[in-house]
Amino acid sequence: MKAEINLSKGRTIFHGMNTRSGTIFDIKRFAVHDGPGIRTTVFFKGCPLNCWWCHNPESQNPESEPILLPNVADTEIVGKTVSISELMEEIRKDIIFYDESGGGVTVSGGEPLMQPEFLETLLTYSNKEKIHTAIDTTGFGPLEVIKSLVGKIKLYLYDLKFINDEKHQVYTGVSNTSIIKNLKYLDSMKETVIIRIPIIPGVTDTKTNIKDLGTFISSSLQTIDKVNILPYNRLGEGKYPRLNRPYRFANQLATPSDKELNRIKNEFETYGLGVQIGG
Repeated sequence: MKAEINLSKGRTIFHGMNTRSGTIFDIKRFAVHDGPGIRTTVFFKGCPLNCWWCHNPESQNPESEPILLPNVADTEIVGKTVSISELMEEIRKDIIFYDESGGGVTVSGGEPLMQPEFLETLLTYSNKEKIHTAIDTTGFGPLEVIKSLVGKIKLYLYDLKFINDEKHQVYTGVSNTSIIKNLKYLDSMKETVIIRIPIIPGVTDTKTNIKDLGTFISSSLQTIDKVNILPYNRLGEGKYPRLNRPYRFANQLATPSDKELNRIKNEFETYGLGVQIGG
């Protein structure tokens, strides 16, 4: 592996690197809601969950697939295979903005844990080049994968929807057993984690669910006490017919009001948690 020195901040740029490839469906530059500072968010394709409210349904299938273009009869392919070299080249384009803002790269999805070797390689090279790393994850995956990532991720944005496993299975299609186990492990390792809770009207915003979540976070976790509550939005609803899939909440839900979000924020704060609306 060859290395060249970039005189800016003494950063080392690696060339001739591992060519391991993975599947992504989007790269978003200048992101400001996926961790601190200005970031590049890389969206991995494939997710083991099938959340009823998913706003990125094109992320679920691990394979490339066609999607109808808006307002026309033509299709485009969602998902492409990229190498680490290609991906790092794209990420490096905004190094100056990372340095000025305290930003970096965020790996999202889909679920990045579904491509563990590709994920670990990307994180390794990002760390070698002193690029701040964050992951937006459902937490669903083998504990061994989580353990392999410790020390390589500076910030975990960790989705938590339900404590009740039966409810979790109904609305996501999978058990939350590994999600909770993995979160407890990250807590024991004192990793930097912000819990993200989607506020889905009539589903995750119930008094029982908020109480379950608040009690679990405050009593079962020792170092994690920051929560972002993310209001439901309908931005992804139009993607479902374009993928020839049904949307189970079609025309049923509205974005929570500011009053409702502040009520939920106040409820979580009674558990001693630091709460932010959005994230």
